[in-house]
Amino acid sequence: MLHAHLWPDTATVNAAGHLVIGGCDLAELAQDYGTPLYLLDEQTFRDSCRRYRAALARHYRGPGSVHYAGKALLNTAVAQLACAEGLGLDVVSGGELFVALRAGVPAARIHLHGNAKSRAELEQALAAGVGKIMIDSLDELDLLALLTAGRAAPQPVMLRLTPDIAADTHAHIQTGRAASKFGLPLDALDAVAGRLASAPGLRLAGLHAHIGSQIFDHSAIELAIGVLLDCAARLRDRHGLVVHALSPGGGLAVPYMPDQPQPDLAAYVAAISAAVAAGCAARGLELPELVIEPGRSIVARAGVAVYQVIATKPLAPERAGAATRYLHIDGGMADNLRPALYGARYSALLANRAAAPAEEIVHVSGRFCESGDVLLRDIDLPAARPGDLLALAVAGAYTLSMASNYNQVPRPALVLVAGGAARLIQRRETYADLVARDLLLA
Repeated sequence: MLHAHLWPDTATVNAAGHLVIGGCDLAELAQDYGTPLYLLDEQTFRDSCRRYRAALARHYRGPGSVHYAGKALLNTAVAQLACAEGLGLDVVSGGELFVALRAGVPAARIHLHGNAKSRAELEQALAAGVGKIMIDSLDELDLLALLTAGRAAPQPVMLRLTPDIAADTHAHIQTGRAASKFGLPLDALDAVAGRLASAPGLRLAGLHAHIGSQIFDHSAIELAIGVLLDCAARLRDRHGLVVHALSPGGGLAVPYMPDQPQPDLAAYVAAISAAVAAGCAARGLELPELVIEPGRSIVARAGVAVYQVIATKPLAPERAGAATRYLHIDGGMADNLRPALYGARYSALLANRAAAPAEEIVHVSGRFCESGDVLLRDIDLPAARPGDLLALAVAGAYTLSMASNYNQVPRPALVLVAGGAARLIQRRETYADLVARDLLLA
């Protein structure tokens, strides 16, 4: 069954019973490009960008900007799409910065994040002229002060703070607790202000926090905004520093399963906008630029993964539970680590028999040499056979971006679909790619 809130906006089933995305028949795409194959629906991606910008313009009275969190999925074409829709880009490494610049994203619209930026990465960002650098530690602040000494124009920076707020999400994607590896502790604020005062090459532009991902209840983000505004008032009152920009990060959840709700994007933006406005009024602060940083909620539902069923295997009774068979597919944890890493759950259907009723409960296992390489557990599907195509919904975020070459398997291709046309935006790796960095022993 095609649950509309889990699939791209353009998803339909044609007369042949094949799943169609962006006007393209997935069975035909699998034949043309091979499997595993990842698809990105251009309309869904662009519409998500536009909805964020429209909601921010509608609900926030001050200046605002939307920055796409490239860690969710980034290559040159994706960066070009986000930029064309008026978004800035958040990057967390020199590699992501290189991709963004190669895609033509203006450096002023790029923000550099990360808890362990190397000296080389900071120098790269400074040379490029990125809009803002998020300072994550006192050590980084000291290094950045050294690197910017003598600059004619100071580098704008934002302080990433740890608000010590728990988000209701998986422990691995909670990032706002005091014990988190990310961000400056709140009790370091005065020390940071003192060091900034002796760093003429740096200019405090704003405050930042990010409490986690897959957040359905945004009240915790509103609490984090309050903490950031308390810090802004403290910097003003104790140190005469003005905070011109504020970012509560991203983190809005997306549903992966039919029984999960679809969060209201506009309501989320309205709530955080209201929290900033009310908090500023209560503390006598001017409205700062509000920077929001969505990633997953822009790209996840725009993406679909397509695998081929290679073999099936009956499950022994003592291990069966609800599932009666394994379906072995030609991909798995090397292109989608999330089920093994987080216990993430997904929805799927047979792309070449998308209208067929469910007939059995199965586990879908990957091809990689780990017992934990099970992509789907206890999923209802039609009786599948080798050669069938499995389409995985909500596959755009944190799949290819975390992909590896485990077992020396080439990474999949990525195809952009729109209006019945498919464009290859990232080719499939080859065996030659796998050994391109290798050097033979003499």
